[in-house]
Amino acid sequence: MTTPSERSRAVIQTEAFLKELSKDASLPEKVRSDAKFLLRHFPARSDVILAGQLEEEAVTLPIPFLFPVFSSSIVE
Repeated sequence: MTTPSERSRAVIQTEAFLKELSKDASLPEKVRSDAKFLLRHFPARSDVILAGQLEEEAVTLPIPFLFPVFSSSIVE
């Protein structure tokens, strides 16, 4: 099972990968434009960290089924 920290790291690394693809002139234009399109709606590192912080705080609420998806601490 993927932990919140692993999931956060994967999302952050995927964003970085898409950024690399979007700027790589050796790739076909279609690949670069698809990467740019995906990045338009992809969460930034700061979004993932903030989501992790909010979810970690929400665990203290009396809602039994709520658990963190992301983590505010990323080990890279």
